[in-house]
Formats: sequence, structure tokens, C-alpha cells
Amino acid sequence: MVLSITIILAAVAIVTYQPMMQAQHVANAYNTTLLALRRAHDQAAADMRVYLVTFSPATTGVNGGTITVTQDIPSAPVLFSATLPTDVTFHVEPGVPTSPITPPTTPDGFGTAAYTFDFDQALGGGSNLIYFYPDGSAQDAGPNGGNVNNGVVYLGVPGSLQTCRAVTIWGYTGRVRGWRLSQSGTKWSWIQQ
Repeated sequence: MVLSITIILAAVAIVTYQPMMQAQHVANAYNTTLLALRRAHDQAAADMRVYLVTFSPATTGVNGGTITVTQDIPSAPVLFSATLPTDVTFHVEPGVPTSPITPPTTPDGFGTAAYTFDFDQALGGGSNLIYFYPDGSAQDAGPNGGNVNNGVVYLGVPGSLQTCRAVTIWGYTGRVRGWRLSQSGTKWSWIQQ
């Protein structure tokens, strides 16, 4: 009898514990993404150098994606590197708002949620690179280079709209803002955190 009760309590604890762990993983991934971008922005201004932030998609079974911050010089040492948990990935979940104009809109009205890494809005979006300059701006390094780099990156647990988060960058100032997806009735909309 004691063994049966112990097994039942253990099963209940496991079922209760899993959603809490998933929520913690999402919060950690979101905070890590914000931290990486803010750190690169601040470091560029402090060092009077250009810093490059590179987002990489998930490696199946290994990680949920990576963020790397380096100086924009050949063979630069890594200033900051982070790996997302395997259950949280950089991705766009089907069902998120896709209009930059008609409410509910994409975060800060950037893009159409067609790309996971949607930087270089002036060039059509889809880039995974951001260059932070000493003046505080975020720019691209595309074929023309030097364009203001507004954009957004999406993350969350695949198959779970309620875990979706996004981080936007305003290129002129390098301002970084965080967003979470929230449900109101039957509509999902982005709310700034």
C-alpha cells in the first residue's frame, strides 16, 4: 500500500514538474537572447569597435540554437556564446500574427513572420547577422553594407503558441525589446515585456 501511494505521488510530481521546467527553459532562452544583444550593443560602445552577433538554428538533438558575439575582425575571439536548451528553439510557430500593419501585428511591425531570424528589414529581411557599431546603431553587412538593421528573432517550444517569444532591434539606436505571445479570446497578439 505504501509503495503504491509513493508511486502515485511520484507520477503526480513528474507530471506537475515538466510544465514548470519547460517554462523555465523558455524564460532562460528568452533572457539569454536579450542579454546577448544588449551585451553586444553595450560592448561596441564601450570598446569603440564593431561587434557581430550571429544567430544559428538548432542542431537536431544537440541544442535549440546558438548565439555568438565576436568582434568584427578576422579570427576574433568570442566575447559571448550561448546555447538554447534542446526543447526551446529559434523558430516561427504557425499561428503567430503575420501582418506588420493590421492588428494583431508582428513585434514592432517588423516583417511578416516569414523568417525565424528576420533582420535586414530594409533589404527584405531574412538575415541572421547584426553588426553593432560604436555609435549604438545596429547595421547590416550586406552587399551594400551600412544599412540600418531593424529586425526580429523568434523562439519558443515547437508546437506551443503560449511559449512563443520574440526580440526586436531598432537599428538607429540599437534598442532591444522583448515580446511574448498572449491569447485574448481566439486571437493571439504580441505584448511587449
